[in-house]
Amino acid sequence: MRFFWTFFWSFLLVQMLTYVVSSMTPGAEYEFMPAVIASVVVTILIFVVASVIPNEPAAKH
Repeated sequence: MRFFWTFFWSFLLVQMLTYVVSSMTPGAEYEFMPAVIASVVVTILIFVVASVIPNEPAAKH
């Protein structure tokens, strides 16, 4: 389930970001497929970063 919800929210947020940026850029058009590819990349990066960050608490110095 966490894979689905992570992809779901990254899909929505990347689509929103793509739409807003293309609306603000003169002469640019909103394109769906590059945003889908970007949302897949963002989802993969989220899982990679989550696996790299340690889970145990930091030791006191």
